[in-house]
Amino acid sequence: MSARLPSWAWVTGLTTGAIAVVAVLGVQADQGTKPVAATTGPKATATADPKPSAAPSKKPTTPAVPADSGTGRRIVYSLGQERVWLVDASDAARHSFPVWPGTVAPDPGSYAIGTRTEATTGSDGVPVEHIMYFAQKSGVFVAFSNAVDGSSPPPADPGAQTGGIRVAKQDGKALWTFGTAGTTVHVVE
Repeated sequence: MSARLPSWAWVTGLTTGAIAVVAVLGVQADQGTKPVAATTGPKATATADPKPSAAPSKKPTTPAVPADSGTGRRIVYSLGQERVWLVDASDAARHSFPVWPGTVAPDPGSYAIGTRTEATTGSDGVPVEHIMYFAQKSGVFVAFSNAVDGSSPPPADPGAQTGGIRVAKQDGKALWTFGTAGTTVHVVE
């Protein structure tokens, strides 16, 4: 003998199913994936394999914040890795990116963001923005900046004295937001 469900139970079941589908699609949309409709149903002979057939894709890993780079909220600049980390007050790296250094490098040590300039023309003639000065060496000011057009700088003329440390446009915006006047910049080898 089969029991017949009341009509409200069917409506409740359909509503619950629809909400679950919308939730799954919302999570997929948030993760940047697009649902793909199946062209055929599952096969009755399919079996679950306890071992995945394909290795999970590996995301590129960001190098760890260098040891001896200070503590607390700071910008860390590695001369050897040609990379910057934006580190929050809990010592967690919030953003990291490669840079193109000029020909004059600051000595390792701690500095602070001083003057900040929205936009100007770099010593190489390229319009730059988000300029944040933090050091001076041999009469050359050292600063982070990004090219307005988003380009990377051409190889530096070895005879030129440039202290600009160029970053990609999106990284320049992140650095500008993070590096307010007085923010510590710790330079490591």
